[in-house]
Amino acid sequence: MAEVTQAEMNKAKEVYATLCKSLDDREWHYEKHEEDLVVTCGVSGDDIPMRLIIRVMPERQLVQLLSPLPFDIPEDKRVDVALATTMINDKLANGSFDFDLASGRTVFRLTNAFMESTLGTEVFHYMIGVSVATVDEYNDKLMMLMKGMIELSAFAE
Repeated sequence: MAEVTQAEMNKAKEVYATLCKSLDDREWHYEKHEEDLVVTCGVSGDDIPMRLIIRVMPERQLVQLLSPLPFDIPEDKRVDVALATTMINDKLANGSFDFDLASGRTVFRLTNAFMESTLGTEVFHYMIGVSVATVDEYNDKLMMLMKGMIELSAFAE
């Protein structure tokens, strides 16, 4: 990967400052990892707590929000969950669930580019709102599928 220019790093730091301002404006509690341009926080959903990791990536000029689900899928349920995440992703307008068949880990991911543009606090409010709503909508359904509480056919309906 190419070296990050000083201009790219300056832009990334500006985006990171805007991200932190957006969280401060909402009076959210979060942890700053300034050296990595990362913010982490937790959010309470309707049923399962959610973890958010938001990172500014100067080398790609992207902001990436990740929300890993707090459970790994056992091997005997991985094909069902892989199919379920595909069904979910087909319905989503923004973001996607990434499922690692080898490890059984599921992560919701939403990205936004800032190359040659300026991101305001509203973009971060939107990214967080969409991510939290989407993860909250599907995390319990994926857990029920994993635990055998529902079958894939019922999930599909």
